Amino acid sequence: MLAEIRDKSQVTIPKKIVNMFSLSKGDKVDIFEKDGIICLMPVAVYPKSYVDGLKSEIQAVKENLKAGKQPVFDNVDALFEKLENK
Repeated sequence: MLAEIRDKSQVTIPKKIVNMFSLSKGDKVDIFEKDGIICLMPVAVYPKSYVDGLKSEIQAVKENLKAGKQPVFDNVDALFEKLENK
């Protein structure tokens, strides 16, 4: 598919590609060069506070695992059984 570079170095992404990746207005993309090829990759951007919260949760789980306080399940069915019996 051909695209044309317009004013301010803008390029329109062909509709077929937009639909293929379910892109919409406001989505973020990373643009980079690799081996002489211009690459465009959709990315998810999360607020720093959200990422920091996830890091805290992961750290807490790691600490609980070390202390033997974090439940560990052999399979998904066991996990759901535990959740259903709460």
